[in-house]
Amino acid sequence: MLKVKIVNKSRWPDPFYATEASAGMDLRANIDEPVILRPLERMLVPTGIFIELPVGYEAQIRPRSGLATKKGITVINSPGTVDADFRGELKTSLVNLSGEPFELVPGERIAQMVVSRHERVEWEDVEFLSETERGAGGWGSTGSK
Repeated sequence: MLKVKIVNKSRWPDPFYATEASAGMDLRANIDEPVILRPLERMLVPTGIFIELPVGYEAQIRPRSGLATKKGITVINSPGTVDADFRGELKTSLVNLSGEPFELVPGERIAQMVVSRHERVEWEDVEFLSETERGAGGWGSTGSK
């Protein structure tokens, strides 16, 4: 298990895995009073959480499927990336894609955080890339079924 240092300045518990097989941990709104997020409005929501990831790891901030599906609330830069050298407060960029105002309440679970290993690459300049069946086919090139 990876050990990650955390400073929690919120009044909510540290992020945790809800089940044994969960990939993400919920982040909560660290606000003092309810806030209205109007249709198409964006808001940067503080969590009160600060983390120190080891080099070679990142934290991805992703929408919660329930909020997105039921209320139209999502993470606008999904997934947001937290680099290992970032030491500031984790904040979540939310947007209301519904036609209704959304009341965000203190402690609301607003996003999920997935910590994962990543690789760094070293570019190798070449004249040509290998051929594949797909080739340069882009969006929709593999069909709809």
